[in-house]
Amino acid sequence: MKLVVVAAFVLLTSCIQKQEDEVERWEAQAENVTIIRDDFGVPHIYGKTDADAVFGLLYAQCEDDFNRVEQNYIWATGRLAEVEGEEALYSDLRANLFMTQEEAVEKYENSPEWLKKLCMAFADGINYYLHTHPEVKPTLLTRFEPWMPMYFSEGSIGGDIERISTEKIKAFYQSDMEIPQLDLMKQSKEAKMAEPQGSNGIAISGKLTQSGNAMLLINPHTSFYFRGEVHVVSEEGLNAYGAVTWGQFFVYQGFNEKTGWMHTSTYTDVMDEFKETIVQNDGNLFYQYGQELRPLDSLEVILRYKDGNQMKEKTFPMYRTHHGPITHSVDGQWTSSAMMWEPVKALEQSYIRTKQDGYEGFRKMMDIRTNSSNNTVYADAEGNIAYFHGNFVPKRDTIFDFTKPVDGSNPKTDWQGLHTVDENILVLNPDNGWIQNCNSTPYTAALEFGPKREDYPRYMSRDQENFRGIHAIALLKGRSGYTLDSLVQLAHDPYLPAFEALIPGLVNAFDKNPSSELQESIEVLRNWDYITSKESVAMTLAHYYGTLCYQKAERPEGLYAMQLVQYWGSDSPDSEKLKLFQEVIEKLSTDFGTWRMPWGDVHRYQRLNGDIRQAFDDNKPSMPIGFASGRWGALAAYGARYDNNTKKIYGTRGNSFVAVVEFGDKVKAKTILAGGQSGDPNSPHFDDQAQRYADVNFKDAAFYKEDVLNRAVRTYKPGE
Repeated sequence: MKLVVVAAFVLLTSCIQKQEDEVERWEAQAENVTIIRDDFGVPHIYGKTDADAVFGLLYAQCEDDFNRVEQNYIWATGRLAEVEGEEALYSDLRANLFMTQEEAVEKYENSPEWLKKLCMAFADGINYYLHTHPEVKPTLLTRFEPWMPMYFSEGSIGGDIERISTEKIKAFYQSDMEIPQLDLMKQSKEAKMAEPQGSNGIAISGKLTQSGNAMLLINPHTSFYFRGEVHVVSEEGLNAYGAVTWGQFFVYQGFNEKTGWMHTSTYTDVMDEFKETIVQNDGNLFYQYGQELRPLDSLEVILRYKDGNQMKEKTFPMYRTHHGPITHSVDGQWTSSAMMWEPVKALEQSYIRTKQDGYEGFRKMMDIRTNSSNNTVYADAEGNIAYFHGNFVPKRDTIFDFTKPVDGSNPKTDWQGLHTVDENILVLNPDNGWIQNCNSTPYTAALEFGPKREDYPRYMSRDQENFRGIHAIALLKGRSGYTLDSLVQLAHDPYLPAFEALIPGLVNAFDKNPSSELQESIEVLRNWDYITSKESVAMTLAHYYGTLCYQKAERPEGLYAMQLVQYWGSDSPDSEKLKLFQEVIEKLSTDFGTWRMPWGDVHRYQRLNGDIRQAFDDNKPSMPIGFASGRWGALAAYGARYDNNTKKIYGTRGNSFVAVVEFGDKVKAKTILAGGQSGDPNSPHFDDQAQRYADVNFKDAAFYKEDVLNRAVRTYKPGE
């Protein structure tokens, strides 16, 4: 008994000593870090080494919104069901199908030493924040580990893995049965109704600017408050400013003194499905590959989930081929999903990108080829502008249609390495002097000076335009004399080209079938210039009508979003047009007592608390917003979800962080955030940019140390 007690005492003493040593290490690293908060709460983090800067960056992120930092890693590491319950199990299973915790640890341990230092600093910065803020009670993660960034390595909103259907995973691993067609139809309809996602990137050559310097518009469209604005500097050459996804240790969309980078969601085909031929022999599973049978990788994972006040467990098998994990079945065949999964290389590329000082280094960084889900719009102080369409593009045999699942047993369907950056769609310094990408076709990125469709394999990109792309091109053609302020105004131009395609057809339908009931409201639309504003009644009518078209109008097969709007504006039945518009008038009259509602009275900004999902309330204060959805061609996209149980429309996504940057002898930038830097309602920076956001009144970014010091409100070290 005495031996047991002594052993327990020794173990306890050892644990206490280890904790004390760890705290001493954190405190020592904190001494190498200075955080300066400016007048908008933006953290400017200065560290001796890159690792010191990362330590301070994560500490500062936790100060601003630990809730979102934690949530991103609960989701990414496959532990969402422990918080949200059984339905989230298949999100967790998806994470494990691609990488288990043991595999993440192994990848971390085999990383280059410089990257391991950054990953350790990531974990230490968060853990030191929790140590110094005992009042903060994590939902689940009380300790962060250096292997966690392996799950969250690219920076986009969940990356490619979110395109793997959890419903299909659930159907397969729950019952080995195919998904009913009805469910697929429902998912398709919900996807078409969803607020469009994406971003705008525009690069302007110096020959079109007043200063002679290149400029860049950084305009991601994400969920509001999804990224914070940061500035992170080290004595090892790091000096990056921009938007960082909560919990990541690199600036994802931003600039340094010499280069700037903006990511837009890509239409490059970077994911494929392989129908596998499964064979059972002596109780073991194999899959056919050419003339051979290969063992099917099989392992089990135990996932925990919340059930009321209890925590329960469920065990799942997981299967993988060399193509990727088995995620669902197609036509009765087990089907694997292939995508880029190189967490170490992706982290390396994401970080190295922020330290480049010119096109040569940036172009070399792109050779890592792991930026799979995004395009990149680029500008630099040398005067270069460029566009990289995708980055990770597998080579395939074009005799197969990779838009559909292919036969995994045929070796000819395998990926044949990756296209080089030069083989990918690339635009560099086009003669027109500008580049744009708004998640539309890359073949209009620089109009006639851009890439040609016939020069690339079909899987390289979809050739589909959208109304934002049309809008951007119309604004850019034949224009010069840009300043940062005029670039801001271009990015917020209020014209909506979708309604020029949609509304005249409705007016014509009315003229053929006039009625006194609709006469006045139709005249409002007839006289409209398709400009959105807070005061516009026509904008309200058009938005409700367009939205109802998406919900209820006839949908001919094979038409993508822009073509659908054009169809509804021209060839759809007149009777359908008028019936839907009648519904609009009735809904507005029922909800508000009149259809004569100015857009700003209906279309609002509201941030009530720090919750990730806001519970909007018509009876609580909100702000009028004159912007519109990107669906209608608004570059300054302001999107909403439609399950709020409110009568008014409240924004949830779109312009969240915006920056305009000018490169020259010194870099200059203006930025804006939706709401503010902090997720704490008690912070002065919770909503201090909201009115500026609505008024398109950007703030100057403090990049150089003297500017930061002039605007410093608080200077401190982590833990103080």
